[in-house]
Amino acid sequence: MASVSVSHLILFIASMMIAASVAGVFTSSIGQLSGAISEQGLDVSQDVRTDVEVISDSGSDAIYDSGNITLYVKNTGTERLAADPGQMDVLVDGQFVTAYEVTRADGNGAWQPGTVVRVEIAQSLDPGDHRVQLTVNNDEEVFEFRL
Repeated sequence: MASVSVSHLILFIASMMIAASVAGVFTSSIGQLSGAISEQGLDVSQDVRTDVEVISDSGSDAIYDSGNITLYVKNTGTERLAADPGQMDVLVDGQFVTAYEVTRADGNGAWQPGTVVRVEIAQSLDPGDHRVQLTVNNDEEVFEFRL
């Protein structure tokens, strides 16, 4: 009879140790998952608050001048953006462009909501239809014009 009690006691202790180790693993995994969800929530929040609009006139002769495309882009969202080339991705006629500059139209620092930046893209174009795609924090804007 005593041998049955001892074996039950050993099985009980072993099952408690296994349960404690499983609980420790779950606690650690849930903590990591919670952190990842918080980070993703911040990224999505930034994407939602970002909105830009190309305000250049597609019929204007000022869009293209001897190898340079000049666009004016307004920050219509609520997110403060950096007025630098690292803030946006630029594609001209489907080709990724790295040779471009971004400056505030009034020359004052950051790209606040409601302000305009000038995007100057060094790109030679042939006569015809052209398309510029700007992507800022997953907000895509397409500007089409003809030379």
